[in-house]
Amino acid sequence: MKKHYFTKAELALWICSVALIVTAFCIWDRVNFLTLVASLIGVTSLIFCAKGNPVGQVLIIIFAVLYGIISWMVAYYGEMITYVGMTAPMAVYALIVWLKNPFAGKRAEVKVNRLRAREYIIMALIAAAVTVAFYFILEAFHTANLIPSTISVTTSFVAVYLTARRSPFYALAYAANDIVLIVLWSMAAAADPSCLSVVICFCVFLVNDLYGFVNWMRMQRRQARAEA
Repeated sequence: MKKHYFTKAELALWICSVALIVTAFCIWDRVNFLTLVASLIGVTSLIFCAKGNPVGQVLIIIFAVLYGIISWMVAYYGEMITYVGMTAPMAVYALIVWLKNPFAGKRAEVKVNRLRAREYIIMALIAAAVTVAFYFILEAFHTANLIPSTISVTTSFVAVYLTARRSPFYALAYAANDIVLIVLWSMAAAADPSCLSVVICFCVFLVNDLYGFVNWMRMQRRQARAEA
């Protein structure tokens, strides 16, 4: 019997995610189709990334550009700068790295990496510098909801860094970023109810990123056994 690439649980997760995003759009938005398209591309990228498949990075690049445009429309310049100026370029870099580091020659699965403690310390120091720098940059741009926007930059940086380094913890960093964005877009929804569809989108992203972490830990154990 032919083994399907996605498990039944993964397909169920993706179908439920798409259904929730479309339903939220139909209830609270019905106008900003760019938001709908970006959300659907974003959630699809997550299911591929959860499998360690480079296709996920291609979709993240597209999502980052679209999300940057959406953020610019509501004066979330921090999100725009972060996703267009950092997430998209880092996703390009991550795509190259993932393609160069397939597991057992399989292009559809990246080899999971284990980082040393020293690298986490270096990452934390760089993240702190990025946070301070972006706080003043975003303040100069009169960014709406400055503090959450700045925190979003920090979590986004950590997430894209760990993604490029092929660490399972990239998914937890993205989950943290999802929580920040849920708060950020809830603030925007207080003034514009159509933004509730974006809030639901990031709630869905949160669940998918948590699954991504679980699956990468499984991949790490399976790859370790195969190489033993």
